[in-house]
Amino acid sequence: MFQQIIALIVIVFFLVKLFRQRNQKKINASEFIFWFFFWSAAGVAILLLKWIDKLVAYFGFSATGIDILLYISVVVLFYFIFRLRLKIEKLDRDLTKMTRAISLKNDE
Repeated sequence: MFQQIIALIVIVFFLVKLFRQRNQKKINASEFIFWFFFWSAAGVAILLLKWIDKLVAYFGFSATGIDILLYISVVVLFYFIFRLRLKIEKLDRDLTKMTRAISLKNDE
């Protein structure tokens, strides 16, 4: 129970920070909505941990609900890292094309 309270405090901290960033216009509406639902879902998962334990046991897994949530979060994080890597590669290619075009234009 103590760990759940700590986790909920951390989630509330991130939600407050998220609202502060939105008010300071540091993030756009779509980013705000995504992260709001992400942190809200994490909070709900923490609150429903006993129910998730029962659901996991019903499906025959030997792990606890928190273990399953941890596994799912690691998979989601790896997916986000993969998407960020693709985005960085695209930016790198675009920057190379732009630099090449500017360089060729300056040579003329």
